[in-house]
Amino acid sequence: MMAKTKTKKRGGDAAAQGVDPRSSGRIVPWLFVLPPILWICTFSLIPFFNTIRLSFTDSTLLKPGKFVGLQNYVNMFTDRRFQTAFFNSSLYVVCIVPFMVILPLMLAALVAEKTRIMNFFRTAFYTPVIMSSVVVGLLWTNILDKDGLLNGTFKALKWISTPIPFLTDRWLLLFSAMAVTIWSGLGYYMLIYLANIANIDGTLYEAASIDGCGGIRQFFHVTLPGCRVTMILVMLLSSMSAFRVFGEIYMLSGGSGGVGGADLTMTMLIKQEGTGINARTGYSGALGMVMFVVLGCIIGIEWIVQRRSED
Repeated sequence: MMAKTKTKKRGGDAAAQGVDPRSSGRIVPWLFVLPPILWICTFSLIPFFNTIRLSFTDSTLLKPGKFVGLQNYVNMFTDRRFQTAFFNSSLYVVCIVPFMVILPLMLAALVAEKTRIMNFFRTAFYTPVIMSSVVVGLLWTNILDKDGLLNGTFKALKWISTPIPFLTDRWLLLFSAMAVTIWSGLGYYMLIYLANIANIDGTLYEAASIDGCGGIRQFFHVTLPGCRVTMILVMLLSSMSAFRVFGEIYMLSGGSGGVGGADLTMTMLIKQEGTGINARTGYSGALGMVMFVVLGCIIGIEWIVQRRSED
């Protein structure tokens, strides 16, 4: 009775003050989501729509520019630097994604057991993930330099007489950057697979073991089918990350994108065109929109594949 009296009294006090308790209950949840909404609008939606606007102008860093329609897009597809950057980014996706899908799954299967030695290997495999791209770039630049650790080792073993141009050759630089990307990303995707493997029914492994399946056959007949959906997720994440690659190429090439810009990627080209005193922000915006469309297509393809795999 006392509790009901207090409730009625509070309701009466709110009514006396002209406040509807139901309206306050509807407002409070919005107060919690308002900060992230403002953050997304300020740093994502507004810049996105501004990029769309800029892509149809000839604006630069020093002038707002005027409307030019699709001229930036026409110029883009006749620009050899864009063709090179688009090819390099696409090749990056084609070469990186298979490794990022398969190798982390194999690592996760190897370190899935909860033992001290496996905990050590998990930590070792994940360590490159927490390293900044600058540290990773400097580390591998010193390893791959003409006087670096790798060339020095090969010379000491008398396998080579002249240094291998890992950082100056057009193709060696690109594939060296791919190797660095794989090395630094394995641990991240390994953790995703570990979470999936932990949710696979253990009786399946027991049944496979009773039927005489060893570790390799259990991997192909139990682990691989159980991680099918996660493999599609990893394919999506690694595809988007590979097409947006920046840090590895930038650090290994010293910010130049290789000799004559032969190893430019889309993100590096956007940076070069959109920054500096001679920045062409309109053209850079058009490059950004093309990249947005490509990433959207990647997401759409992965979504279709995932729906079909679920069916």
